[in-house]
Amino acid sequence: MLMRFLKIFFLFILCFFFISLFIWQGIFLPKSFSEKENKVFLVKRGESLFQIAENLEREGLIKNKLFFLIYVLGKGDQKKLQAGKYFFNLSMNVAEIAKKMVAGEIAIMKVTIPEGFTVRDIEEKLKLKLPGENLEGFLFPDTYYFPLDVTGEEVVRIMKENFEKKIAPLKNEIEKQGKTVFEILIMASLLEKEVKTKEDKEIVAGILWKRLQHRIPLQVDATITYITGKKTTKISIEETKIDSPYNTYKYLGLPPAPICNPGLESILAALYPKESDYWYYLTTPDGKTIFSKTLQEHNFNKAKYLK
Repeated sequence: MLMRFLKIFFLFILCFFFISLFIWQGIFLPKSFSEKENKVFLVKRGESLFQIAENLEREGLIKNKLFFLIYVLGKGDQKKLQAGKYFFNLSMNVAEIAKKMVAGEIAIMKVTIPEGFTVRDIEEKLKLKLPGENLEGFLFPDTYYFPLDVTGEEVVRIMKENFEKKIAPLKNEIEKQGKTVFEILIMASLLEKEVKTKEDKEIVAGILWKRLQHRIPLQVDATITYITGKKTTKISIEETKIDSPYNTYKYLGLPPAPICNPGLESILAALYPKESDYWYYLTTPDGKTIFSKTLQEHNFNKAKYLK
């Protein structure tokens, strides 16, 4: 009798061991140790644990839905799984997949918005329509990490919040100078499109503020290309006659709004311009800025560098 009991007990222990090993392998060993390519997996809002498990199995991300159910139920996490799009791959085990869902580590995309991008450029890069008016200048150029299913509204909110963080420390100085944030942004957008280096931006800022003070047209080529939408830096005589409030050849003062989204360097140059004896400047085809003190000197430089 004792021997029979021991045999049954031994078989029970053996079965328990193999079942436990089977479950452990199903949960903690991935389908592949070498396959690292991510797949996008969607957890819809309102989906049950059983639906998620079935979808994971159907997508081939786990060996069997049973393992996912056992792990999540065992942890008591069935109500903690968060909706969203996730990056999963075959080298991830059930435990790792479940933990990402519980933590809400949704899939994100890294996007760099360069200085000088317009709203239209940002929309083309993200393939999204950005809702809202008067966005130009207020979408701060930076590297962002957006959810895969980010909306245009969310992009605007995130980029404008970043802008506010960057501009906040400068507001007292802007007010002290008797200017507005909007004016600084407009000037910074001109600098962003016109010249490349920090030093050149500061000198050009000094020239443009001085021309404004003396009621001299700014004659900024970048405002013309903003109107035409052309990518070239060359403009024609006919284009300088376009009837638009953005045409700084035709109308005095700053354009009515920024012509791009400037970076911090251009914003600081607009705020802290460098005084000089220069009244004119031009940019050569290789990106070098040539400054002039007189119109005669400027015309000579145009003939020399802009053939």
